[in-house]
Amino acid sequence: MNFENLIPNKILFSLKELQSLGLLKVSTAKKLINQGDIVAHRVGVKLFISRIELNRYFTNNIVVR
Repeated sequence: MNFENLIPNKILFSLKELQSLGLLKVSTAKKLINQGDIVAHRVGVKLFISRIELNRYFTNNIVVR
């Protein structure tokens, strides 16, 4: 399944944006980043995750029945 349609058309998302969109909670996103499951980019003190990385993670890790 392709998650392109579920993720808004932006390049980078802050962790708070992901939570407000209902995609990932901040705590879950931090856990996945620390485990190396999701690649994040630091800009100043904030962490951002790219749309491409979100699509890759959801495509590889979500089971749809």
